[in-house]
Amino acid sequence: MENNYTEKTNPRHSEAVVEIRHLKKSFGKKEVLSNINMDLFKGENLVVLGKSGQGKSVTIKCIVALLLQDEGSLKVLGEEVKDLKEDDLKKLRTKVGFLFQSAALYDSMTVRENLEFPLTRVLRMTDKEKIRESIEEVLEGVGLLNAIDTMPSDLSGGMRKRIGLARTLILKPEIMLYDEPTTGLDPITSREISELILQMQKKYHTSSVIITHDIACAQITADRMLVMNDGTFIAEGTYVELENSPDKLVSSFFK
Repeated sequence: MENNYTEKTNPRHSEAVVEIRHLKKSFGKKEVLSNINMDLFKGENLVVLGKSGQGKSVTIKCIVALLLQDEGSLKVLGEEVKDLKEDDLKKLRTKVGFLFQSAALYDSMTVRENLEFPLTRVLRMTDKEKIRESIEEVLEGVGLLNAIDTMPSDLSGGMRKRIGLARTLILKPEIMLYDEPTTGLDPITSREISELILQMQKKYHTSSVIITHDIACAQITADRMLVMNDGTFIAEGTYVELENSPDKLVSSFFK
């Protein structure tokens, strides 16, 4: 088996909004990412499938420079991320939404205040009416307008995920990064979140990387999939192609 997948052009998505070439990342003596290559094409949902500890989350943290690679090239929207100065990196991050596993809400703020925060702090919006409209639009999109004045502690896990998604989408990012979006959720709620990811892709025309080991989430959301093992991509294809892969390691994810 080659230790990396063969790069190929997806005819449905000609423009790459993320381009990763020969990326390596180590923590001490442990190599976490081993010479990986990846493209995210405009408008697609790309699922990165793999077991815990294989380097999936490290990959997307490198995309927004929460971690810096040791070697290789990583371009986001045409910009080489490692070469960006702080102000330019901040501008780029407003175009890339990151939904963390925990939803990362401020527990001391209401839902409304959680959504106001990026509008006033990042976009520097001051028009109260426009702020209200933006908040209500995204909450309606995730089906939780009635929770606008609720505290996060009063929300279920699935509702917190939805609010976290709304807060990320309120900046209208071009790229979405989902880190294990269904972890800790029951099967019904997991399906609802997976379907919501699809709805948001269509509504906001986002290009998304979805990190998961949840095969049901992958089946619902993926236009294309990469399988990661030991810090490298070992297979690429559609859900059906990978499900029927002759490679036992790849096919084992689908059983």
